[in-house]
Amino acid sequence: MPRKKNKPASAKAALAAKVRETRRELARTRRELEELNRIGIALSQTRHVETLLALILSQARAITGADAGSLYLVEEIPHEVVFSDRPLEKRLRFKLTQNDSVEFPFTESVLPLATDSMAGYVALTGKVIELADAYRVPRGRPYHFNTQFDEQSGYRTHSLVTLPMKNGKGEILGALQLINCKRHTKSRLRSRERIEREVQPFPKRAVRLALSLASQAAVAYENSRLYQEIETLFEGFVKASVTAIEQRDPTTSGHSHRVSAFTVALAEAVDREPRGPYARIHFTREQMKEIRYAALLHDFGKVGVREEVLVKAKKLYPMQLALVEGRFDYIRKEIEARAERRKVELLLNNGGGGAAVQVRLVDEEMKRQLAEVDEFEALVRDANEPAVLPAGKLERIGAIVRKTYHDPRGAERPWLTPEEVRFLSIPQGTLDNTERAQIESHVVHSFNFLMQIPWTREFRTIPKIARSHHEKLNGTGYPYRLAGNEIPLEAKMMTICDIYDALAASDRPYKRAVPTPRALEILETSVRSNELDEDLFRLFLESKIYELAAKPS
Repeated sequence: MPRKKNKPASAKAALAAKVRETRRELARTRRELEELNRIGIALSQTRHVETLLALILSQARAITGADAGSLYLVEEIPHEVVFSDRPLEKRLRFKLTQNDSVEFPFTESVLPLATDSMAGYVALTGKVIELADAYRVPRGRPYHFNTQFDEQSGYRTHSLVTLPMKNGKGEILGALQLINCKRHTKSRLRSRERIEREVQPFPKRAVRLALSLASQAAVAYENSRLYQEIETLFEGFVKASVTAIEQRDPTTSGHSHRVSAFTVALAEAVDREPRGPYARIHFTREQMKEIRYAALLHDFGKVGVREEVLVKAKKLYPMQLALVEGRFDYIRKEIEARAERRKVELLLNNGGGGAAVQVRLVDEEMKRQLAEVDEFEALVRDANEPAVLPAGKLERIGAIVRKTYHDPRGAERPWLTPEEVRFLSIPQGTLDNTERAQIESHVVHSFNFLMQIPWTREFRTIPKIARSHHEKLNGTGYPYRLAGNEIPLEAKMMTICDIYDALAASDRPYKRAVPTPRALEILETSVRSNELDEDLFRLFLESKIYELAAKPS
C-alpha cells in the first residue's frame, strides 16, 4: 500500500522538477534572445568600422564566456592594373585580438587564405571548428593550431571555437575565434592551475549563440563597410568637384580648402564657447562634416560662369587689349605715312631749298602726334589695371573718345570703341555691372547643382548653407537679400572666413594680397556696419583662426 501512494508523489515531484527546469530553460533562452537583440541593436548603430569590429569580438566573448578571442577579415588583394579580367585574389587579415588575462603588444598582419590555418579553413569552407583542447587537432584535418602566442606569453589555450562570419547572401566576410570558455566569467587565467580549473569546452548552446552573433556581426560589418565606402566615394566626389572649380579658375586655387579649414575651426570655437549667444550651440560629428562639405563646395557654381569673366584679371579682356594695341600701332603708321606724303608734296611743289622749313614743321607735328598716341596708349594700359581709377585719368579717357582715325578703307573710326571706354571707366576692380552679376550668379548655380544631389538626412542643409555665404546680416548681400536669422549660422561663419581669405589670399591676379592686420580691420568695419556677426568675428579673432592660412594643409 505505501508503494502505491508513493508512486504518484514521485511522479509529481519529477514533473515539478521538469517544469522548473523547462522554466529555467525558457528564462535562459529569453535572456539570451534579449541579449542577442541588444547586441544586434548596438551593432547596427555603430558605423565606425574599427569600433564595430572591437564591439563584435567583445560581445562574442561576453555571450560565450570566452577569456580571449581573435577576429580575421577576408579582403581582396588590390591589383596594380585597375582593369583586369582575372579574378581578384583574396587574403586573410588578422585584424584584432583581445585577452582578459594576458596583456601583449599586437599589430595587424596578413595571412594567406588557406586551409592550413583554422581561420583560413573556416573562411574558405564556412564550417565551424570546435576543439576541447586546441593542441589535440583530430587527425586528417588540414589545419593546425599555431602555438607561437602561447609559447611567447606563457598562456595556455585549451577550448577553442572558430566560426564563420556570413552575410545574408552566404558570403564569408571573416572568422571569429573564441578561446578558453570560463566557468566564471570574471576569472583571470594567469596560471596553468587556474586555466586547468576554470576552462571548459564551449557548450553547444554557446556555439549556437556565437554563430548567430557572427551572422549578425557579418551583416553589421558589411553595412558599416558599405557606409564607409559611400563616405569615401563622396569624399572623392567632393575633391573632384573642388579640383574642377580650381581648374576652371586657377587664380583662386586653394581658396575652397582654406575657407573649409577656417570655417570648421570657427565651428569648433563656437562649440567650445562657454558664454554669449552661442554658449548652447554644439555640433555633432555629422554636422561638422556638413559644414566642411558646404565650405568645400560653396563656389562650385563657378563652373556655370563664363570662363573669360571668371578669370578676368584686367578691365579689358586680353583680345580687346590686343586689338587696342594693334589699332594704336596702325594709327602711328597712319600718322607717319600722312607726314611722309605731306613732305613729298612740299618738296615737289617748292623744291628742295624752299620746303626745308615746312618739312621740319611737318616732322615736329608728326612727333607731337606720335607722342600723343604713346601717352594715350600708356593711359589705356594704366586704366586697364584693377586699381581705383583717379578722376583725372577718367577725364583723359574721355579725351581719347573724341579722337578718330581712318581705317584702310577710308572709314572714320574712334580710337576707342564705346565698349572699350565702358570697361576702362570701371572705377575699381575689373568687372562692370553685367559681369559682376554673372560672377554673383555662381551662388545660384551652386545651389541648383547641390539641390540635384540626394543628400542623406545628416547633410540635407548643405545647399542652404552654400547659397547663403554672400548674404549679410543687414540684408545687403546677395543673391536673396537675406537678413539676420534668415541666414544659417553655418553660413554666417563661412561668410567671415570667405571674406578674410578673399582679402588676404596672394593668388588673385586682379589685386594684391591685403596684410592680415588690414584684412581684420576691413572685417571689423563690416561688423560695425551690421554685415557680419559680432560674436562670431570675436571668436575668429580670439581663436586666431586666420593663422591657419600660414600652416600647411
